[in-house]
Amino acid sequence: MRFEDRYFEDYEVGETRTTTGRTITESDIVTHAGQTGDFFPHHMDKEWAATQPFKKRIAHGTLAMSIAVGQTAGDINPQSMSYGYDRVRFIAPVFIDDTITVTAEITAKRDHHKRPDEYGFVDELVSVVNQDGQTVLVLTHIYLVNKRAAG
Repeated sequence: MRFEDRYFEDYEVGETRTTTGRTITESDIVTHAGQTGDFFPHHMDKEWAATQPFKKRIAHGTLAMSIAVGQTAGDINPQSMSYGYDRVRFIAPVFIDDTITVTAEITAKRDHHKRPDEYGFVDELVSVVNQDGQTVLVLTHIYLVNKRAAG
C-alpha cells in the first residue's frame, strides 16, 4: 500500500482497474452474521437452505459488498474520501467457496454543487463477478475529491 496524491483533475472517465480474486469462506459468513446480528437461515442453516431454491447457504449481500469495496481499497489518496454508494444491486447470490473479482471504472466526474472551485465528485462503477464470470453485484462508489488550488 502506498500514498498517492490524486486530484479531481487526474481522474479520467473510462479508466479501469481490476482486483485479484477473493474466495468467500464459511468463516466470512459466520463472522459477518456475528458483527451485524443477521443470522437469517439463508446464511446460517445448511439444512434449511438445502430446501430453498439456491439449495445452499448464500453470503449476505452486505458481506459481498464489503469485501468487494475492500478489494478496491489499495493505495491511500489523501486528496479523496468516500462520499457514499448509489444504485447497489445484488444481481446473483454469492456462495461459500465462490471467488469474486472486482472491476472498477470511472464513469463520471462533476463539480461539487456548493464549492465547485474546491471539490468534485468522481463516480466509479464497481462490478463484481464470480469465478464463472457471472455478475453478482454492481454499485456506484462516489468519491469527494479535492481540486488543485487555482493559480
